[in-house]
Amino acid sequence: MMSLDLHPIFRNNRDIELALRQFLFKANHAGEPVAEIIPGKGSGRLRTRVLAFLDQKHIRKLYIRREVDAGNTGRILIYFR
Repeated sequence: MMSLDLHPIFRNNRDIELALRQFLFKANHAGEPVAEIIPGKGSGRLRTRVLAFLDQKHIRKLYIRREVDAGNTGRILIYFR
C-alpha cells in the first residue's frame, strides 16, 4: 500500500495540493487498490483540507471512494478502481 505523510509539508498550501495530486496520479497509475494519506490527528484542519481536495469533481474521478480510518482518525484511505 502506498502512503503519503503530510507532516513535513503541512504549512504550505501549494505544496500540499501538489503532493496530493502527484500521489493520487502515481497510486492510480501503479494499479494500487488502496492508498493512504496521513494528515495526522492534531486539530483536524489538515484532514479537513485534504478531504475538501479529494472531494473536488476532477479529483473525485481518480478514485472509487475515500474514508477516514475508524481506528485512526489521522489516516485517510483511498480506494481505486
